[in-house]
Amino acid sequence: MNRRKFVAGTGAVALGSMLLPKKSLAFLSAAGGHPIGLQLYTLFGVIESDVKGNLEKVAAIGYTEVESAFSKLPNYYGRSPKEFAALCKSVGLSWKSHHVLGAPFKLPKGFKMPNGPDGKPMTLPAHMLNLKDDMQKLVDDAAEGGIPYLVCANIPTGTLDEIKQATEILNKTGEACKKMNIQFCYHNHDMEFKEIEGKIPYDLLLNDTDAKLVKMELDLCWATKAGKNPVDLFKAHPGRFPLLHVKDLDKERKGPAPVGEGVVDFKDVFANVKIAGAKHYFVEHDMPKDAFASITTSYKNLRAMGV
Repeated sequence: MNRRKFVAGTGAVALGSMLLPKKSLAFLSAAGGHPIGLQLYTLFGVIESDVKGNLEKVAAIGYTEVESAFSKLPNYYGRSPKEFAALCKSVGLSWKSHHVLGAPFKLPKGFKMPNGPDGKPMTLPAHMLNLKDDMQKLVDDAAEGGIPYLVCANIPTGTLDEIKQATEILNKTGEACKKMNIQFCYHNHDMEFKEIEGKIPYDLLLNDTDAKLVKMELDLCWATKAGKNPVDLFKAHPGRFPLLHVKDLDKERKGPAPVGEGVVDFKDVFANVKIAGAKHYFVEHDMPKDAFASITTSYKNLRAMGV
């Protein structure tokens, strides 16, 4: 089916779904055969104004799962883990995963914070919880929230020493998560595929961490930007990728785009999800100009692909 014709023909249905009862929404969201989740970082700077109302909008589009991340509000969007889990459930969303930092966050030398949706430079708190310094608290919080996955969003991999430290932190966290019946995962950007002293950081992270304790959440956009074929990674490490960041790369290959509007070969990816071991798909778009327009487009295009 031509994607553009599908989107044009179903636009009214998508907009009308805002008014449908939850049972009808459940039917629509299941139409493609697989739950589609949203990485809430996509709504950074937007969700904070009305957390419940914005989660209701996410559910109304058709999303049924969410993955949380850092926001401008303290803790979990201004709530405790139990409170946030209850809020998600109340609006028809299942909280499946949470992103955390692997080490204390440091801005690269000369780097300036990007502007948020309000046009002002983003600000960061004095201390952001991370696995190196706060691992047990982050694992305990995830257990309190009842989420099945905890994900390291990023960790320094610029030198071989940093990579060695990273694998130690990841393995240690994986062990702590296992005790709480949580699966720990690592999320990539494109930097992990840049050669360091003749070695590829992502290969070292895969090979030097316990394959059972440390799974991967493959970000399709950043892997593609790095020149990697996601399916080749699936085949080289079958069953290692229970989570996917379903994110497109714009046609200029500079950064993220709504799903279906870039160059990522989603047809090939979804034809090989069993090899990957993929169980949850989270749409993400870093700092879009219009977050809800982007996630609506991504959702409709995924359903048009038969996901």
